[in-house]
Amino acid sequence: MFADFLKRLTAPDPAPLPDGDARLALTALLVRVARTDGVYDESEKTRIDRIAATRYGLSPFEATKLRGEAETLESEAPDTVRFTSAIKDAVPYEDRIAVIEALWAVVLADGVREAEEDALLRLVSKLLGINDRDSALARQRVDSAG
Repeated sequence: MFADFLKRLTAPDPAPLPDGDARLALTALLVRVARTDGVYDESEKTRIDRIAATRYGLSPFEATKLRGEAETLESEAPDTVRFTSAIKDAVPYEDRIAVIEALWAVVLADGVREAEEDALLRLVSKLLGINDRDSALARQRVDSAG
């Protein structure tokens, strides 16, 4: 199901993604970060659902369905470097900043900040073309929002 999507996403010089595809790719990236520490628990799934519902105006059912599709896509997606670089080329900058905020929200959802998650967030930020300062500001916004 996702083979054509991944092929388009990772093609040289990809076209900008249509909104639905961008949602799926960005949600899959949230899932990838949540799975990084080897624990993908309900608090992280709930946070991803809430982020998707808020960002994309989805019902709880639609958000859960999107997360389910994103979980499948994430498991089939190439390595993080290729996957994230493809998203950078196909998604506008302002959406990528919002993704960094969402990624921090997922990382902080379980109340524990693991070294693996920090390292992955630094890598993902860099691959998305977001500098350390903007990523830190995104984390601070998430932290202060509770």
